[in-house]
Amino acid sequence: MGTTASAAPQPTLHESFHGNGMMDSRRSTSSASFQTLNIHSNKAKSIITNKVAPVVITYNCRQEFQIHDDVLRTNYKVGRISDNMPEHHLVQGSYFMVQDVFSKADVLSTSGSYGAPNFRQSKGSFPLYGMGQPSLSGFKQVLHRLQGQGHQEVIFFCLREEPVVFLRLEGDFLPYTPRRKENLHENLHDLGRDACSENLELTIRKELQDFAKLNDNVFYVYNDIEHFKGEPQKISISCEEDIHVTEEVYKRPRFTLPTYRYYRLPLPTDGAPLEDQFDAFVNVLRENPSLSSSRDASRPLPALLFSCQVGVGRTNLGMILGSLVMMHLTRAAQEPTAPAEEDATDKPKMQFQVIQTLIRKLPKGQEVMEEVDRAIDLCSEMHDIREAIYENKQKLEGIGEDYQIQGSSTKDYFLHRTLQSLERYFYLIVFNAYLHEQYPLAFACSFSQWLCSHAWMYRLLSCMNQSELRAPADLLTKGARVLVADEYLAPDVLSTIKQMKVANFRRVPKMSIYGMAQPTSEATGAVLEYLTDEKRKHSSVLWVNLQDELVLEANGQIFCPREPTRVDQHICVLSSQTHQIEIERLETALKEEVVGSQKWIEVTLEQEKQMKMFKSCLTVQEIFNQHKSSHQGLQYRRIPFPECSSPTEEGFPESCEDEIVSVPDAKYTKGEFEVVMKLVRLLPDGHRMKRQVDLALDSVSETMTPLHYHLREIIICSYRQVEGALSSHALIDCVLVAARAGVYELLNQLGFSEFEDLRDSTLCHLRHRWQQQNRHGLPFRGEFI
Repeated sequence: MGTTASAAPQPTLHESFHGNGMMDSRRSTSSASFQTLNIHSNKAKSIITNKVAPVVITYNCRQEFQIHDDVLRTNYKVGRISDNMPEHHLVQGSYFMVQDVFSKADVLSTSGSYGAPNFRQSKGSFPLYGMGQPSLSGFKQVLHRLQGQGHQEVIFFCLREEPVVFLRLEGDFLPYTPRRKENLHENLHDLGRDACSENLELTIRKELQDFAKLNDNVFYVYNDIEHFKGEPQKISISCEEDIHVTEEVYKRPRFTLPTYRYYRLPLPTDGAPLEDQFDAFVNVLRENPSLSSSRDASRPLPALLFSCQVGVGRTNLGMILGSLVMMHLTRAAQEPTAPAEEDATDKPKMQFQVIQTLIRKLPKGQEVMEEVDRAIDLCSEMHDIREAIYENKQKLEGIGEDYQIQGSSTKDYFLHRTLQSLERYFYLIVFNAYLHEQYPLAFACSFSQWLCSHAWMYRLLSCMNQSELRAPADLLTKGARVLVADEYLAPDVLSTIKQMKVANFRRVPKMSIYGMAQPTSEATGAVLEYLTDEKRKHSSVLWVNLQDELVLEANGQIFCPREPTRVDQHICVLSSQTHQIEIERLETALKEEVVGSQKWIEVTLEQEKQMKMFKSCLTVQEIFNQHKSSHQGLQYRRIPFPECSSPTEEGFPESCEDEIVSVPDAKYTKGEFEVVMKLVRLLPDGHRMKRQVDLALDSVSETMTPLHYHLREIIICSYRQVEGALSSHALIDCVLVAARAGVYELLNQLGFSEFEDLRDSTLCHLRHRWQQQNRHGLPFRGEFI
């Protein structure tokens, strides 16, 4: 047969192929591999290829046509690292294939002797092993060594999220990973919950085959991204057998080792695993009888082997999880109960308030934490997560004047790293507490379910960052903080300053409840005179200050300290342990610094910025102390609240019947959001509880202007803004905050302690869903509304 198309009428590509089969530009997996092409109506009887192009002949021998490489090339993108390097096709239209592990990464020098970089066994007698990424022959060498050591059963965990493919080279298959041009040293991460690494690897393999076919069976890879000597390298790909995916490398040993098991358990490179990832690990414990609490104790423990890229961070975390499992299987009978005495003095003691509170509230909390510490010590040859917490903390505290690196604050970077390390340690303790309870019950509930039933842990975790409680007062006089006037932060939309000396003064109708902005000493006196005059005759006044940030009166104005570049973002000092005395201490220290230093301080006023030196300064407590002598019935309390929370209140008046509402989206105006109505149906007498909350909101809203929305209006108005600006994380967060607050308001009115965990479970579910969406860059579709 000839190599040109027949003279018979030829169908177009659209007519001959399914419409979505070939023309996807970036993620096409069909391309030039004709085994996967979908011939129209499945009428093709044969495909005959030659040097020029494949010829497709239909069943009736009346039509034939060719597909040329030029058509396929248009579906792919090309690029180069630099101008003096050859241009070639890019994986997924963006990525270069880079050799996965370099020789310098093998700190323990085990690649030659053991088959994998940084191969090691944990301290003690537990059969726990960790390693970096091996080649195909290297992995076979590792399994052979484990067999030689007498391990009858091996359970292997690949902890990598990023896709890895193995390319044939000199009798072996070496691992390569796709990397971005901007950072060739960094793997792809945060791929999203719906992204499957195995599927990505199959897609990449198909693309590499297509690229090679378009370039005489050659594709370009990079082995030296430090000096780029001789780069890129040509590698031959003539068939799909020249490329292996991770599943093929790690699952095939089951044919020769019946007791071998393989699991892919992606773990984060930093911070704590997601609850779904803990659940996946628990599922492995459920599936394997040798890891059950009812296992045959006469049989040896299975060897647990963990691997990531270099064999350090994620591998270390996996080995710690394995150590905790081994402790519960053996009851730690054969292991020492504490590290050697000479080592114990070198280990830092965990003094963080969040950890101390956690172990105090957990059953056998001290024992649970000590087991985690012991597991960390057993697996600390390459990395110690407790030391990492203190190393990052010391680096943070050692930074004098903050500076920017690639547009990011150095202090923010090390604060983030410290909190990530602390969060990982926190979750290890929580997971061990879960094992204590659920191992004997054969894991009757998953880790995520168990955590929702202990939702106080979420509240504790949200208060993990207590750095503001220790922030030095001289940040203000050194220029690291500025003072922002209350007139800038809280505009007087109710126009009450002229009469009451304070912004937005108002009363709830028919109730002796008043609200206002933060008053100065003069305004406090004016308000007290108003409340105790002959018309109102209030003999006692309970004044509750809800500010969760530091406040000072200086030269007759109210100020709050803020970051110079983020004056609109308040600095919260709220934590699970914060109380009035602690805030007063911080405000007193700030006052003494402002008055004692006699330095010029930058202030942000309503219309401008100025430099001021303050002669007089008062804390909020001192303001009220001044007025207690003239108003004996005055009581002052500081109860710091975040913006979207509320105290537990009891004693609601009877609510009236629902009014008929005839407005657009009436059910939302009435607060009938999906998540709220699910909660109403769940709670005893839920509809009456909701009506009482709505009555309180409506009563308060009568004192507001069109610029002051109440909670239900905030939710729906913010959601409508999000619909028009889905990329705005701030607006999305506003909706979720408001929605969470709506649930808070509803549940807080119950006044029963047994509903506390139910309330927090609902909120932590919302928080967890949003964190996962935000972490993985998923679009927000308003599921909570």
